[in-house]
Amino acid sequence: MNGNDRFAGIAALRPARGRQTPRTSAPVAASETDDLAEFLGARINRNHYGAHLSLRQWYPTPETCSIDARSLSLLLPQSLAPVDRTTDEAADPDKWLFLDTETTGLAGGTGTYAFLVGIAWWDAGGLQIEQFFMRDLDEEHSLLLELSERMRERPVLVTFNGKSFDWPLLETRYRMTRCIPAHSPPVHLDLLHPARQLWRLRLGSVRLRDLERHVLSGAGRALDWSRHDDIDSSLIPEMYFDYLRGGPAGPLAGIFRHNQMDLRGLATLAGRILSLLDCAHRFSEGTRAETQDAVETFGLSRMFRRRGYSGRARELYETALSFGLPRPVERLAQRELAQLAKRERDYARATTLWEELRKASPSGKRRKLIATPDDTQKALEAAIEAAEQLAIYHEHLAKQPRRAAELTALALTELQSARSDGEITVARATKIEARLALRLLRLQRRSVAKG
Repeated sequence: MNGNDRFAGIAALRPARGRQTPRTSAPVAASETDDLAEFLGARINRNHYGAHLSLRQWYPTPETCSIDARSLSLLLPQSLAPVDRTTDEAADPDKWLFLDTETTGLAGGTGTYAFLVGIAWWDAGGLQIEQFFMRDLDEEHSLLLELSERMRERPVLVTFNGKSFDWPLLETRYRMTRCIPAHSPPVHLDLLHPARQLWRLRLGSVRLRDLERHVLSGAGRALDWSRHDDIDSSLIPEMYFDYLRGGPAGPLAGIFRHNQMDLRGLATLAGRILSLLDCAHRFSEGTRAETQDAVETFGLSRMFRRRGYSGRARELYETALSFGLPRPVERLAQRELAQLAKRERDYARATTLWEELRKASPSGKRRKLIATPDDTQKALEAAIEAAEQLAIYHEHLAKQPRRAAELTALALTELQSARSDGEITVARATKIEARLALRLLRLQRRSVAKG
């Protein structure tokens, strides 16, 4: 972007009192401002702060999802007590409000406007979408007031990356008005975070459109909309700037449709995540697993483990391993399952897993087969940690200090070799080495004392 374009964008952000077309310097007549509403099929919302456009559209899909309180507990902030009133509200789908914004930039800050705010809620078995649009920047107060009133009706906010972007941006815009308070949601479910836990290891990217393609469709699931003609989200700010500068309104239809698909995708994602969690909760009761995807099952096991459902987490870890995981993910699953088994004093299973990690320790030529240096370091650390855990077991439970010393010395040798070959960072190697050396010294002293 050249300097002139940048200044044009800045000028476009200046609040205006009357939008002008490039054909005349006279203000656009009030009757003509309704042309955009007619073009989009929208209506004009008015309140004591002014006016803005509102477009409503009902879709039969995705259908209203059921919400199981046990599954919801895995998504709610841990700070909420199980009997908290907000927890009861969160379990009511009628209290959910999906939100997605289209903005004048992705950096956030006081110079960024949310010119289109889309909200959606379950209604009549389907999804009702309402979109608020600023035809000019002086319509922001009107839009924000309307949004605040909608949020009071439904206190459970559901977003995708909304905790980091959408809601902080809107809070900033509310503060900038100095007259309209933000209605902070009592419960905010940001589905980006469970999506990362469930699918990032398999997909790499967990953008909503990638989840729609690889998770929310296929294998008996199908979306009744397509992104094949969707606009590139990076172009949306400039498309809005063009409109503010008097450009055509036609491209705005693509922005509205993009926002609608994001909201429908978000609601579908919510249903998919809750369905997976429901099945995982009922898994030990004999219910057939909904997913046969090993990495997805591994993601579920981690979600349960982090919330303290250790028994269910162990079942899911074992299931994921039985499905067959990619080797780097398999190491993670074995390591985390061993930690759970140790915590529950199931040392037979824990030592079996540590031995498997030792056997799979990458050394020599096998290290070159690992995809990335980061994978190599993680594999080495997993093998060294397994040796250390076996040493702890043999020292304190099996009462075999000599075997514990052998394992510790072996781990130290592997660590030093990896550091000299540059396969593990010096800082990380130094920290591990200090711990292993101290353990080996103590074991050697015990052997001498007994000797």
